[in-house]
Amino acid sequence: MKKVYLFLFIFLFSFDVFADLKIDITGGHSEPMPIAITDFSGVRRANDVRQILVDDLESSGLFRVINKDAYIQKIKDVNETPNFVDWQTINAQALLVANVERADDGKLKIAFRLWDVYGGQVMIGRALTLSENEWRRLGHIVADMAYSRITGESGYFDTRIVYISETGHAGKRKKRLAMMDQDGANQHYLTDGKTLVLTPRFAPNMQKIAYMSYQGGKPRVFVMDLQTMEQKDLGRFEGMSFAPRFSPDSQTLAMSLSKNGNSEIYLYDLTTGKKRQITNHPAIDTSPCFSPDGQKIVFNSDRSGSQQLYVMDKDGKNVKRISFGAKGSYATPVWSPRGDYIAFTKIQDGTFYIGIMRPDGSAERLIAKGFLVEGPAFAPNGRVLAFFKQTPNDVDDYAKTGIYTIDVTGHNEQYLNTPTDASDPAWSPLLFEKK
Repeated sequence: MKKVYLFLFIFLFSFDVFADLKIDITGGHSEPMPIAITDFSGVRRANDVRQILVDDLESSGLFRVINKDAYIQKIKDVNETPNFVDWQTINAQALLVANVERADDGKLKIAFRLWDVYGGQVMIGRALTLSENEWRRLGHIVADMAYSRITGESGYFDTRIVYISETGHAGKRKKRLAMMDQDGANQHYLTDGKTLVLTPRFAPNMQKIAYMSYQGGKPRVFVMDLQTMEQKDLGRFEGMSFAPRFSPDSQTLAMSLSKNGNSEIYLYDLTTGKKRQITNHPAIDTSPCFSPDGQKIVFNSDRSGSQQLYVMDKDGKNVKRISFGAKGSYATPVWSPRGDYIAFTKIQDGTFYIGIMRPDGSAERLIAKGFLVEGPAFAPNGRVLAFFKQTPNDVDDYAKTGIYTIDVTGHNEQYLNTPTDASDPAWSPLLFEKK
């Protein structure tokens, strides 16, 4: 697998003018901001890149791209100063213009400017290059930059999602590791489907994926190197191993080991191969997930009589229950990358929900529900969640399973198109990193 770092070729505009234009996304649902995105001039791929940008921004639910037929001024040069009155007339609050050319080395170079239409200022201007076969990423990266500049939050478009591809009828389901771009493009398989696999998780450094496999007939935790595609069994522990999650530095896995009907949480050092038990309770402790700073771990346990959420120090000390909502059980907790929320699955009165709460258990909100919804996974900016949903199917003997995304406000739920049924999504960090 190619390295996922992208290098800025040149800073065409070496300044960002901090205009007042900004979407307030700290509260509830708001009307999408109208933005104009002109036709991109340059090579044949130019407007394909534009369409990726348009689709990304509109999919966020925060932007409405104004139809090109309404544009009064036709801008052909990225260096041209817009006639702001023309854009104000069609109620555009922001304007993005770009040019896509082929560099001397054959790569694609995009130069763009994002304008504040009412402030009459450049909010951001950049130029960057990428190989031609990664033209989709140019659109994603520009979308991330525009999204970040206007919202004040990091974007999430130049990312990937690893998930479980499911085919076949009930009882004979083939489950394979698969990976795609966050918009569903570039689908490909990572395993051959001969062995059942579940719960894939990205390492924060994007070099590895941890997952559970039934290779050998018993659930065990494996790690796949995304550069060599080698798969490593972490150890033939007594009992079963499952529910792996990486630490923020990608050097440690938190996971559950079960023997004699009891599961405890362990830390596994990926460098030394040593494991250390951090819970010791007759109840079932499972589904550990690190806080973004690596100092805390959230997990679920039935030590209070039903499945509830608990937070402890990374060494297993200072265990505190945090779920105290209405009757129901909690599972699959995951900490937001920005540390402000813990997402979870909740089962209450026979209905499944995806919810979020503060790390201290306050401000619980249920943001999605269904026949079966499960397995929340945060986008790297902590603003959006992916999860999977099963829908009863009257034709076949199994429920159709698909991946959905939703804003943490509970708005903008969207189905993510995949070629097969799909479950257990996990979101990668941003691929683009400035060096």
